[in-house]
Amino acid sequence: MVKIFSIQKTTLQDFPGKVAAIVFLAGCNLRCIFCHNPAAINGNENVSVQDFFSFLESRKGKLQGIVLSGGEPTIHSDLVDFISRIKQMGFLVKLDTNGTNPEMLQKLLKKGFLDYVAMDVKAPFSRYREITGSKDVTSKIKQSIRLLLNDKIDYEFRTTCHPSLSRSDFRVIASQIKGAKRYFLQQYVDAVTLNPQKHLAVYNEEALQSLQKEFKDEVQEVRIR
Repeated sequence: MVKIFSIQKTTLQDFPGKVAAIVFLAGCNLRCIFCHNPAAINGNENVSVQDFFSFLESRKGKLQGIVLSGGEPTIHSDLVDFISRIKQMGFLVKLDTNGTNPEMLQKLLKKGFLDYVAMDVKAPFSRYREITGSKDVTSKIKQSIRLLLNDKIDYEFRTTCHPSLSRSDFRVIASQIKGAKRYFLQQYVDAVTLNPQKHLAVYNEEALQSLQKEFKDEVQEVRIR
């Protein structure tokens, strides 16, 4: 079964319009320099699946949805069965994903197991290897983007505004998701990250608002988080 790193029992922000809990699945296939949850990427299991479902049973009528985050949830081969059990208990499901497993994403979409998807677009395709510390995953990322653009699922794309990304990088990213329903610019917080770098000149609110205005012609809606 899937490996669970931790559970956040309540969130009002991570599942749009829903009262939800977040389950962080252990392990990730990327090593992004700005990863905000580095403790989860090494695959350590701290919560049993049995305890998780016992928790869900106790939250019936109190929670509307479950956010599957990580790490990267789609690296777990038994994710379909895991989500199926959650859906059978009457909960909505949001998936947070890096988009590197379009085959799993497509399977979940076809089964109707997802109610919302948030996909990170980490960088321009040409910089993915550098930013994510991965092998070439761009073809997979492109497939996942197309899946979301062409499906009826409610979704968002999002990018962490790390100082290593230039304004021109963001222009390229916006072109990569051209026509998207919703795009979030996420402020980078230089706290506990995989590769902490202090005293970086982060994008301030004014800079983010400027980017937001610049992408109006590329995507339907741009928000700052």
